[in-house]
Amino acid sequence: MVLLAIIYILVFVIFALVAYAVLQIKLFGMKVKDFWSFIEANQMLDKLYRFAKQYENMSPQEQVIYLSEAEKIFTAFDNVPNELWEEEYDKYKEVLSKYKDIKMIRWANTSSQKAK
Repeated sequence: MVLLAIIYILVFVIFALVAYAVLQIKLFGMKVKDFWSFIEANQMLDKLYRFAKQYENMSPQEQVIYLSEAEKIFTAFDNVPNELWEEEYDKYKEVLSKYKDIKMIRWANTSSQKAK
């Protein structure tokens, strides 16, 4: 009987913590979905940051994948206040820089192919 009471109390505490977290997210002016997207994007940001550091020349397929994943990250980061991701700004800036470089290279290649 005591074990059952402890389990009920623990379940109640877990639900209370989840409700408190959702309330805090709502009070910060965000949607829970946007916050969850931000968390996933933050994990992808780490992967893209490492990828941008390791590879100077990417294949066209890798470039397309990088661009699409980076755009998802930019969208997720735009939906949350800047205060949440100040610590990740350097990584964000590096991924954005690589994104711009790839876009410029792809644009130059497309322009040169059209000129021929």
